[in-house]
Amino acid sequence: MDKITIGISSCLLGKKVRYDGGHKNDRYITDTLGQFFDYIPVCPEVEYGLPVPREAMHLAGDVDNPRLVTVRSGVDHTEGMKKWAENKLEELAPQGFSGYIFKSKSPSSGMRGVKVYVGSAPPVHRGVGIFAAAFMKRFPLIPVEDEGRLHDPGLRENFIERVFVFARWREFVEKKGSIKDLVEFHSRHKLLIMAHSPKHLSALGRLVAGKRGFGPDVRDLYIETLMEGLRLIATIRKNTNVLHHIMGYFKKNLSGDEKKELLEIIDRYHRGLIPLVVPVTLLNHYVLGYDESYLKDQYYLNPHPVELMLRNHV
Repeated sequence: MDKITIGISSCLLGKKVRYDGGHKNDRYITDTLGQFFDYIPVCPEVEYGLPVPREAMHLAGDVDNPRLVTVRSGVDHTEGMKKWAENKLEELAPQGFSGYIFKSKSPSSGMRGVKVYVGSAPPVHRGVGIFAAAFMKRFPLIPVEDEGRLHDPGLRENFIERVFVFARWREFVEKKGSIKDLVEFHSRHKLLIMAHSPKHLSALGRLVAGKRGFGPDVRDLYIETLMEGLRLIATIRKNTNVLHHIMGYFKKNLSGDEKKELLEIIDRYHRGLIPLVVPVTLLNHYVLGYDESYLKDQYYLNPHPVELMLRNHV
């Protein structure tokens, strides 16, 4: 796969566009993820027309529909920013984003937990930045996260996994995949979906196996259901269930000692003593050793580049 196209807040790439003339360069984003992601930077405030440096802004008023105002002078930029965002999203739509990384806590780009000032009371941390809100409404299926939450190993692995799934889906759509192609796409993601939500796996299975004609409605419902399920975190308990499921494919191949070793390793993972990469690595060894064709195609065993080492920490 070529580099995946990702939208991102410009300051996270080291661009000096913040209100104070600085940046918030994130080396993990630029140096590690940058090996696999092709970034398209956006700074709503500068592209909207504000200078660098500039007066700081914050969200104020109604938490669910806040205003974007300057802190000292009280200038209201809400309507102007919303109009700019509408035009910008039309410009970005053809770019084919498979994800977006927002700047946390930003009144324009924060995707959650942004301070909203309501009267003279202390601010509440429940706001969404003006541009981030518009983006998520316009592109509800595209995986999004902010750089602060990417420091959490579980949230980081979940986001990047979803980005790679969505990028594969974009390839499927661009190639005008048939119902046969959809069945193959679903089949290769089965165990991955199981690790997030068996409920969604069942729903997707019924959709793929249904008698309905294959058209845009089926395709749209499939990806909506898939991305909804993948947003649920793959917990230790759910991963353990998948690991035991995979082990079942080797019940006729493994010796008694090999089965015992594998069960012990899965149990250690279940008890939080080792990371997920350990049992997955052993299972991949057996997949190749016994040439298990179905498991070779399962993205669960190789959901993203090993260089990212995401499963070393979950």
